[in-house]
Amino acid sequence: MPISPLPLPPSHSPAPPRSSGTDTPATCEVPHFAPVRVRGGRYGLRRLVRHRRRAVAAGLAVTAAALVAAGPRDAEGPRGHPVADPVRRHRAVETVSAPVRIADGATVALLRPGDRVDVVAAPETAAGGDARVVARGARVTKVPEPLDEAAGSGALVVLSVPRPAAARLAGAGATARLAVILC
Repeated sequence: MPISPLPLPPSHSPAPPRSSGTDTPATCEVPHFAPVRVRGGRYGLRRLVRHRRRAVAAGLAVTAAALVAAGPRDAEGPRGHPVADPVRRHRAVETVSAPVRIADGATVALLRPGDRVDVVAAPETAAGGDARVVARGARVTKVPEPLDEAAGSGALVVLSVPRPAAARLAGAGATARLAVILC
C-alpha cells in the first residue's frame, strides 16, 4: 500500500521556489572585542601582595589547619570527639552560697542581688579589737525578708563565695559581729 503525503494546510501567500543551498543567511563580519578575563586568574598573586592583611590571615589559617592535622597523637585512641561520652569526674564546687547574719539590718536593706561586698568581722569584746576582712568581693545572691522585727539580731543575707571563704564566714559569724562594705 503506497503512503500518501499528509495534506498541508492552505497557505495564504505563495512561497517562491527556493534553489538548493540558499536557505542559509548571508555571512557578516564579527566585530572585534577585547578578550574576557576571569577574575583572580594569573593576577591572584599580585592581588594578594596588595592585600597583605588578607594574605597573612589566609596563611595563618592554613598553618593552623596544618598544625592541627599533624599534631601529636595519643596512644589512647583517635583524636576528635569520642564515640561514647566518658565518665565525668565531679569537681568540687568552686563557689558556694553562704547565709550570713549582718549586725546592722539597715545596711542589709541597701543591698540588692548582684551587688559585690566585703565582709568585715569585729570582735564582740568590751575592750574592742582589730576588725579584719573575712571575705572580699562576695556577690550578694539573695536578701531574704526578715521574719521577725528584732532590731538587735541584725539581718540575713546570702552571699556567693569560694568554699574557704564560706568556712571563714561561718567561724567569724559565731565569734564576732559582721558588717558589709559595698564594693
